Amino acid sequence: MKPLPATRRTDPLAAAAAGVTVLLWASAFVSIRSAGEAYSPGALALGRLLSGALVLGAICLVRREGLPARAAWPGIVVSGLLWFGLYMVVLNWGEQKVDAGTAALVVNIGPLIMALLAGWLLKEGLPSRLLAGMAVSFVGAAVVGLSMSGEGSASVLGVLLCLLAAVAYAGGVVAQKPALRHGSALQVTTYGCVIGAVACLPFAGQLVSDARDAPLSATLNMLYLGVFPTALAFTTWAFALARTTAGRMGATTYAVPALVVLMSWVALDEVPGWITLVGGLVCLAGVAVSRSGPRDEATAARTATAAPTTAPATAVAAAPEPRSDKA
Repeated sequence: MKPLPATRRTDPLAAAAAGVTVLLWASAFVSIRSAGEAYSPGALALGRLLSGALVLGAICLVRREGLPARAAWPGIVVSGLLWFGLYMVVLNWGEQKVDAGTAALVVNIGPLIMALLAGWLLKEGLPSRLLAGMAVSFVGAAVVGLSMSGEGSASVLGVLLCLLAAVAYAGGVVAQKPALRHGSALQVTTYGCVIGAVACLPFAGQLVSDARDAPLSATLNMLYLGVFPTALAFTTWAFALARTTAGRMGATTYAVPALVVLMSWVALDEVPGWITLVGGLVCLAGVAVSRSGPRDEATAARTATAAPTTAPATAVAAAPEPRSDKA
């Protein structure tokens, strides 16, 4: 399918894919919190990645996808290690210390970190709005940390782990950008998941031990994480990312924390405290500040008319600006 130009509105399929991603990623925070009562962070990550890789591998075989181009592998490897590997382990660990809503609020500063990494690594500059948004989100993160300090050092550690998860998530998305120029959404997702699973193999012993003692509900939650928020949602994310600008995609993830708070209230009977919620909203306000203004459209227009050697027409939609947002 020929990607749509970056300057056009998001097509209905991309919008639907983004909606699926948001809902499934929001549910992942709740499932992690639930399964984390029986599975250690590394074991849960490995079980999730193995089940996701099996589903994605089967789909690749049916579709006869084959291997991605050699040029896609650096981005796939880095995103696999950071987003599928490190992100999932530290997020699982963090959610053993804080509730699902707090974790979602902190992790959702990922788009701001992506913009910072893009400005540094991809030489896209550090505009004043980005720096202002960073300052606002830093204040919000500090408020969240202070609000959790009264609940013990474990909760503060949980907030720090969620911040590390946001950094790993952002780095993975920035690395995924060039990979999508040379491989399909399914290829990039599948092999990133496989690399993440290989990186988590040291936790295999813990997975076997935990699975032996875990209740069926926890194991089903782990399998759900692998099949839906991983295999399906990461693929729909890449599908939508390849067909719209990163600015529009990132805006959809603003709904994730609100959905997580609602889901965790219904499923787990837990809601972050008011001060924590205020701090989380300040974090999201910082992300909004960093992304405000006409810069997205102007940059997209410049990218669409760039020389073929730097941004071929098929790569414009497949590799939008990495100032976008996740899991």
